[in-house]
Amino acid sequence: MSGILDRFAVTGQVAIVTGAGRGLGAATAVALAEAGSDVLISARTEKQLDRVAEQIRATGRRVLVVPADLSDLDAVAGLAQAAYDEFGRLDTVVNNVGGTFPTEFLKTSNEFLNEAFSFNVTTAHALSVAAVPLMLKDDDLQKSIVTISSMMGRTADRGFIAYGTAKAALAHWTKMAAQDLAPKIRVNGIYVGSIMTSALEYVAGQPEMMNQLETKTPLGRVGEPEDIAAAVLYLSSRAGQYVTGKLLEVDGGIQQPTLDLGFPDVGA
Repeated sequence: MSGILDRFAVTGQVAIVTGAGRGLGAATAVALAEAGSDVLISARTEKQLDRVAEQIRATGRRVLVVPADLSDLDAVAGLAQAAYDEFGRLDTVVNNVGGTFPTEFLKTSNEFLNEAFSFNVTTAHALSVAAVPLMLKDDDLQKSIVTISSMMGRTADRGFIAYGTAKAALAHWTKMAAQDLAPKIRVNGIYVGSIMTSALEYVAGQPEMMNQLETKTPLGRVGEPEDIAAAVLYLSSRAGQYVTGKLLEVDGGIQQPTLDLGFPDVGA
């Protein structure tokens, strides 16, 4: 009988991680490799990917680096076949690419909203649709898709009409896809809180804002990329084999937005 820690191993499996050049994607790709998976990593900047690839190779696992503009739906969909051709199987897809700058309501154009939806939701759908037939070519274990949403997809604040709406749509896509793909493919996601990545560089350089953020977070600190990576490993391994259609809240206990970015109340 295997021990409980064995459930977190993904030995001999193959994963795709988008947005893997830095931050959450990089930490996730390395974590999956440390747990035994070969990994295809993709992002726009090849130099960043090369640094992550070095860390993956140091674990003894194989890595395929695919620089790409992941707003290009054909490019993102092509990652699935690239991984299968290189490694001969596909077990896990981590839809991490996404993000949208905060914008005032009256300055949020229709085009900006459409771009936010496409970059955060349609890219995940395009990759997943391409990946599913390849994932089902062997059925020796459950496969998994993990999406990276945001706490702004479940709360509300000024300035996040595009980002929050897109991340909320991604969260619901996760629940819907889980129904369509059960029982052989589990689909789960993460509501990500404030994590110390490049997105928080400005806040980290402002002591008052950083103190505000930490004070309003029940655990008293911002998160680390590895906090999210650990959650992805749980959801994509046998440890999470009875979980599908769910979104984990990995956010330090935050229930409401924590920073006032100074966007106006249009209706005041």
